Amino acid sequence: MPVRARAAQPAPAFVLPPLPYAENALEPVISASTMGYHYGKHHRAYIDNLNRLAAGTGLAGLPLEKIIAASADRADAVAIFNNAAQAWNHAFYWHSLRPGGGGAPPAALRPHIEAAFGSVDACRKSLAAAAATGQFGSGWAWLVMDGGKLRVVKTTNADLPLTKGMQPLLTIDVWEHAYYLDYQNRRADYVEAVIDKLLNWDFAAQNARL
Repeated sequence: MPVRARAAQPAPAFVLPPLPYAENALEPVISASTMGYHYGKHHRAYIDNLNRLAAGTGLAGLPLEKIIAASADRADAVAIFNNAAQAWNHAFYWHSLRPGGGGAPPAALRPHIEAAFGSVDACRKSLAAAAATGQFGSGWAWLVMDGGKLRVVKTTNADLPLTKGMQPLLTIDVWEHAYYLDYQNRRADYVEAVIDKLLNWDFAAQNARL
C-alpha cells in the first residue's frame, strides 16, 4: 500500500527573531541561563501564542505594530494585544542592550538628553527610578521621543509607548523573569547594572533618527 505524503504545514506567520548577540554575551550582568529562559521560553511563548490567536482573524502576518494598533483598548482582543505587544517589546529590549554598553551617549543624542533632563546623569537616574522604584509589579521603563522632546515613561504589563503616540528609543524590562535568576528581589541592582554596563545608546540615537 503506497504511503501518502504528509501535507506540508504552512509556515508560521510570526517567527522568533534572532538575538543580536550570543546568549552569554551580556554576562556577568545578565547570565546565559536568564537569557535562555527569557528569550528561549518567554519570548518564544509570546510568538507561539500570537500565531495561535491571530490565525483566521485577518491579522496573521501583519507587522506587529499594526496588530498592536488594531487590538489596543479592545476588550475582545486583549490576548492578541498582550502577545503582540510583548513580542514587540522583547525584540526591542534585546536591541536596547549590547555587550560593553552603558557609558556616554553618542554626540548626536547628548544635547537632546541635556535639554530634556539637564544632564546625562539625570537621565540615567530618571530611567533607574522609573524601572527600579517607580514601577509597581511587572512592566517596562522607556526612554521615548514625545513631541520632539525626550522623556522617561513607564508602562505596566504589556503596554508600550506606541499606543500613546510616542516613539520608543530604548527600554528596560522589569518583569521578574528578566532578572530574578540573577538578582532575586534586587531589582534596583539589575537596573543599575543594565544602565551602567549594557544600555545601547547608539540604538536610542538611531530610533530618534539623529
